[in-house]
Amino acid sequence: MSRIVFWLTLFTIALPLFVIAFSFANFELSVWQHLYSTVLPSYLSNSLLLALGVGIGAGSIGTALAWSLTRFTFPGSRLLSWFSVLPLAMPAYIIAYTYTGLLDFTGPIQTGLREAFDWRYGDYWFVEIRSLGGAVAMLSLVLFPYVYLLARNAFVSLPANLKEACLSLGKSESQFFWHVALPIVRPAIVAGMMLAMMEALADFGTVAFFSVNTFTTGIFRTWFGIGSRDTALQLAGLLCVFVFVCIVLEQSSRRRVSTEKGVNFTAPKKLHGLKAWSLTFFCSLPVLLGFVVPVFQLLTWAFSRHSEWSFIEYWPLMYQSLYLACGGALATAVLALMISYIRRFNGNTIPSWTINLMSLGYALPGVVVAVGLLVPFGYLDRRINALTAEWFSYQPGLILSGSLAVLMVAYVVRFIAVAMQHTQNGLSSITYNMDHAAATLGIKRSQVLLKIHVPLMKNSVIAASLLVFVDIMKELPATLVLRPFNFNTLAVKAYEFAMDERLQQAALPSLSIVACGVLPVFILIKQIRNNESAYVSG
Repeated sequence: MSRIVFWLTLFTIALPLFVIAFSFANFELSVWQHLYSTVLPSYLSNSLLLALGVGIGAGSIGTALAWSLTRFTFPGSRLLSWFSVLPLAMPAYIIAYTYTGLLDFTGPIQTGLREAFDWRYGDYWFVEIRSLGGAVAMLSLVLFPYVYLLARNAFVSLPANLKEACLSLGKSESQFFWHVALPIVRPAIVAGMMLAMMEALADFGTVAFFSVNTFTTGIFRTWFGIGSRDTALQLAGLLCVFVFVCIVLEQSSRRRVSTEKGVNFTAPKKLHGLKAWSLTFFCSLPVLLGFVVPVFQLLTWAFSRHSEWSFIEYWPLMYQSLYLACGGALATAVLALMISYIRRFNGNTIPSWTINLMSLGYALPGVVVAVGLLVPFGYLDRRINALTAEWFSYQPGLILSGSLAVLMVAYVVRFIAVAMQHTQNGLSSITYNMDHAAATLGIKRSQVLLKIHVPLMKNSVIAASLLVFVDIMKELPATLVLRPFNFNTLAVKAYEFAMDERLQQAALPSLSIVACGVLPVFILIKQIRNNESAYVSG
């Protein structure tokens, strides 16, 4: 029974890839010629430029922060080491809405400039937020923590004798960074950059709001605009090629990351005066721009007298979002625990590639998972309706593809890798001697799981559930495609308001999503602190 669950889960996670592969059997040349002559070049160029721009932006910010906060002590450095992870709680499409409201022509900044200098339209130049560059900036501000976390861990693990040897040769602090530290931690930085680039390729809300043509927006337009399902799936296949390249580079970089503990960890150097306060200012900028300013703007809009927002409309959205997030997180965490448990006791008979394939779902963009599941579930609906019409003269409608069931499946496919990372780490801390002792006492494996493993790995399961909960609350494209009719979530409603240029109405649902993401981020920070304490004590 356990193996059936394992292989069924593996098949479900791989289903979108199978559907995309089979779609190339029906290649519509005329549609592709139309796309090639109109929008396909912009899809390719914009997606590449977006990914590269975000990789460079997030890599630069994350590396600079990690180095500054691990090697120096200055006013606010301890708080900043915590707060630098907070932008992870801010979805990219939400920060895009807030900065559009701030920097657009009708926003307070440009309006203030025109009033102060008596300018008119065309009299001055101002940055265009609704552009590819604007999308790169928004995504970089919320994705740099991926690089920061990995780079910080790598910098912390550098042993002190490296710096001592460098200084004994007459090298400066900057030379130590560029010629010694940076080459050693480069694999960790590249791994973080690849994660940020995958998130950028998967983004839909930001690029759609800024009207930037990328593969994610192209898949929507091809399916729902042109009406070509197979071509949309083939575009999803091309997007997967980009994502797979990032996966290969990320995994290759991770294999080169040193996992050895540092010896005689170098104590941070305490700075004083202008240098200290300058570093405080520059290290505060990413946190201010990526979290504080957007939250302040959202609070201003949410409680504005002109927001015209009704709490009567808000509570059903909150309930539906929490219902989906709690249900999806519970289902994903339980299934991840089962898969990790099955692998623990059947490791010799389960190929290692199956676990890698299960982890692939998180790398797939939400729109790819959505279209990959909608096709087979829609086919099953048509077959069911045909049978019921023939046997009972009755058609039940979209009982699968039009229900919450397919949306829950999409969440499991998309986020089970996040949950499995924590459940596998939790199980790895439990020795096999406990299992052997339980077996000699005649205790069944199911009882071992419930009475021994689950209590011991409770924190890992809770962390997995919380992280999946937040990811579901933020997920936009999969929910947008697969949600039942007249079923909205906070993310979908915020997106709809923003696309209608009703940014003040989008504030309250956006704030709710951000608030739900703060607690798991602090749990993540606590785990990082514990790991760093282990390095220092080691």
